[in-house]
Amino acid sequence: MIDQRNDTVVLGFPDYSVQARRFAAAAAVPYAEIAIHAFPDGESLVKLPADIAEHVVLCRTLTDANNRLIELELAMATARNQGAKRLTLVAPYLCYMRQDKAFHPGEAVSQRIIGELLARRLDAIVTVDPHLHRVSRLEDAVPIRRTLATTATGLMADWVKARGGDPLILGPDDESAKWVSQIASAGDRGYFVAHKERRGDRDVRIALPDADFDGRDVVLADDVASTGHTLAEASRQVLERGAASVVVLVTHALFAEGALANLRSAGVADIVSTDSIPHPSNRLHIDQLLASALHEVWSPTAESG
Repeated sequence: MIDQRNDTVVLGFPDYSVQARRFAAAAAVPYAEIAIHAFPDGESLVKLPADIAEHVVLCRTLTDANNRLIELELAMATARNQGAKRLTLVAPYLCYMRQDKAFHPGEAVSQRIIGELLARRLDAIVTVDPHLHRVSRLEDAVPIRRTLATTATGLMADWVKARGGDPLILGPDDESAKWVSQIASAGDRGYFVAHKERRGDRDVRIALPDADFDGRDVVLADDVASTGHTLAEASRQVLERGAASVVVLVTHALFAEGALANLRSAGVADIVSTDSIPHPSNRLHIDQLLASALHEVWSPTAESG
């Protein structure tokens, strides 16, 4: 159980401070911040508060993973050294989940390696819409007893409903089917899914489903937007087939350099994301979602999510 009085603290990092403070308030748990000092050689000095609670909840989204994972590891080890009895990671965006098998000889299976690295120190983990496919359960990626992968599709469905009209919900590829189906079902709407052939990181081919796009407002929904090429190609094609407008709706706004310009040039009228990753497109706050997940993962009956 989460003791909201004195045995739990949320520790945030400067790069996700605003969102972590909202999450701590929603969970009714005290908040404190970890200090990070970057040395000229690129190494980090990580400093936790001098006194911490028995249950430490570390809240950090894991974009720029190669740097933030090291700082997280330092923070987790220090919390244990300071006497933390329980460690929970709330990582709204969980990195390295895509490489879940070796596609070519010699490739590192990074999902398994990073999952085991985190599991060495954690008692529980909470995340939002992790990019899991061949491995479908979060506990298979991060092998600990208490795991919970919640989803932002309810928030997305509410946003679509509040926007009004009768938009067509479209997933840009087969991997997006889970998200678009959940968004559509929550709002009692129909949906379609396109098929993608990926030829490289920035080279994709999209085959649209047999649907009538003429005059329709289209919501392109997915879990992650990185380069934006898949979403951009889908937008171009639906507009060519007579769609009135295209909006992109995503959980995780990674958006590599040039992605936004690519989407705009493809005719995307608006981009809406959750604040799992800080970005100007953030419209949907996940603090209540994370707070509920934190309490659920530590409920007496919770062992895996």
